[in-house]
Amino acid sequence: MSSLLELLTTRTWWAYDPQAPGYAQPYHAFNLFEGCAWWVLAALVLIRYLRHRNSPLELAYCAAFVTFGLSDFVEAYRVTSWLILAKGVNLAVLLFLRHRVLSRFYPESKTY
Repeated sequence: MSSLLELLTTRTWWAYDPQAPGYAQPYHAFNLFEGCAWWVLAALVLIRYLRHRNSPLELAYCAAFVTFGLSDFVEAYRVTSWLILAKGVNLAVLLFLRHRVLSRFYPESKTY
């Protein structure tokens, strides 16, 4: 049982090595780019909230984008079990908030 707990919480699956050949460099660069892309979406949601101020739920939606972007910055350097689990929870929250915010306040919008 302790080995399963260790596998689910502390195992490092990949660590960035700038000297490693192969996919390490593109994977690192992609995650840095992806983190920035999530932050751009967070900024768009925040701008829309500041313009319309429909619900504080939009601030939580923005925060979910920010934390997902942060997780990609961490992933650019190290992939651990806890990070994978946290990204899964964050993604579920992000999708839930997206559905709630768009269906309630912006039913015509399908982008963010």
